[in-house]
Amino acid sequence: MNGAFEGNDVQPAREPLSVSQLNREVASVLEHGVPLLWVRGEVSNFVAAASGHWYFTLKDAQASVRSVMFRGRASQVGFTPRAGDRVEVRARVSLYEPRGDYQLQVQGMRRAGQGDLFEAFLRLKDKLAGEGLLDAERKRVPPAMPRAIGVVTSLHAAALRDVLSALARRAPHVPVVVYPAPVQGVDAAPRLVQALQQANRRQEVDVVLLVRGGGSIEDLWSFNDEALARAVCASALPVICGVGHESDFTIADFVADVRAPTPTAAAELACVPRNQAWQRVRQAASAMMLAQQRRLERLAQRLDRGAAQLLSPAQRLARQREQLLRLAQALRQTHAWQMGRAAQRLQAASAQLRALGPQQTLARGYAIVRDTEGRVVRSTDTLVAGSALAIDFERGRALATVDEIDPQASL
Repeated sequence: MNGAFEGNDVQPAREPLSVSQLNREVASVLEHGVPLLWVRGEVSNFVAAASGHWYFTLKDAQASVRSVMFRGRASQVGFTPRAGDRVEVRARVSLYEPRGDYQLQVQGMRRAGQGDLFEAFLRLKDKLAGEGLLDAERKRVPPAMPRAIGVVTSLHAAALRDVLSALARRAPHVPVVVYPAPVQGVDAAPRLVQALQQANRRQEVDVVLLVRGGGSIEDLWSFNDEALARAVCASALPVICGVGHESDFTIADFVADVRAPTPTAAAELACVPRNQAWQRVRQAASAMMLAQQRRLERLAQRLDRGAAQLLSPAQRLARQREQLLRLAQALRQTHAWQMGRAAQRLQAASAQLRALGPQQTLARGYAIVRDTEGRVVRSTDTLVAGSALAIDFERGRALATVDEIDPQASL
């Protein structure tokens, strides 16, 4: 034997491996022995780390495998997977050496067929319809002649060129304000929401076009985002949605005030052509001139009637003199009547004052008691023995001194 146990195979003796060395060799075997491949499964335990990396488990009914997708690759996916999503990933097989865990290092990701996407699309559509957000009654008609038009799309999108070309040809007199946002990618939907909200805050346009060119359902998926749909519904500005081609439909199309089959069609729906605008202006000007002419004719008739009713200065003075005499006579009569009424009220008040005055009370045998300050004494509470008092009778006054106080005595 001479040392090492070599089993049934004759192998050169080798020092035992450390766990780290073992894992490193297994990782090398996996990475070099298994080619880059596509794997289909269901996402679970999904975590989007603050670093931008994605960690999740890919599983089917019988097995599961841990997976990682680093930030640079994850940012190119175009959507953020959720638990339960079925996806296909292009990945390398590797080993996470510190734990010895076998894992997939994902290079790319796509949804597993369009069936799942369409199912999610229908679920959201039914949800929003149940809330009344798809009802025709809540949708507004954009102004035919806006003072300015807003466009929410990517600065690099072909749709923007199509829209600008259509507007320049159709209505070059209308200013266009672009609110840029990506139309594809993991952050496209929230950026589109921000751009639409910015247009509403700035209030510099009368209508907003939400547009992008055609593409696969994955390419258009940002326009099926629930937050974007609710932002379109909450917009104070009318929204015309033109996403993809005529056969493409997104949730944004259903909740927008107007759905256009293409971005170019959205631009055409946003305003009337310049020649039609000029025609409307000419018609409005003609209508205004006709209305002004008719108004002047009515005013001329009123002037003629007024002139016929005019009086000469002598006639007007005579009428005013007669009216003044009538008013003076009425004033004298009213003055005499008011004076008589005032005299009667004065006489009645004097009689009542005499009846209620203190002199009448003294005449009935009562007296008024005052202290040395002239204040009327109403209670013994303010008196002490020896207090000087003045007592007024109906006729005359008497001075007295308090000898004794009985606070309990009363009439």
